Amino acid sequence: MRDRKNQRGQLTVEFALLFAGVLVPTTFGTIFAAEILWTWHSVNDFTRQGAGYAATHCWQSASGNVTAFMLANLPLMPGNDQFQNGPVQIQVSYFAEDPTTGILTPFTCDGDCTTGCIPDVVTVTVSNYQVSTFVSIPPIVLPNFQATLPMESCGCDPETGVCLP
Repeated sequence: MRDRKNQRGQLTVEFALLFAGVLVPTTFGTIFAAEILWTWHSVNDFTRQGAGYAATHCWQSASGNVTAFMLANLPLMPGNDQFQNGPVQIQVSYFAEDPTTGILTPFTCDGDCTTGCIPDVVTVTVSNYQVSTFVSIPPIVLPNFQATLPMESCGCDPETGVCLP
């Protein structure tokens, strides 16, 4: 009977050690990893969505229409403010394919919307996105996300040469 009285708090101490040493770090680690993966997927999908828009809408050398669309359709994720006034950069590049070599070169044209002035490929790059959580000090900088698509309709009416939105 005396041995049981001396061991009464042993289970409580073991639970406290297990809780503080294993359960709490595992729970917060899982939450942290899920947030990183959620953000990674969101930025990746956001980049592909911007490339899809650029491939199907009228091209502009300054790419203002693509960046305006992307900024108006930001996904729900932590750190959205980085796109508006933060370090995130959205770059849209248009390329033409050399028919003899197949090498992509930067596309240049006068900006008219005719069948002779349509790029072959568009690339959208999102760079410098930083994931900042209560655990990550300093913030984690994600790698550049890039999506390349062939141009489709370009939002251009080939008969009239008018760029459609």
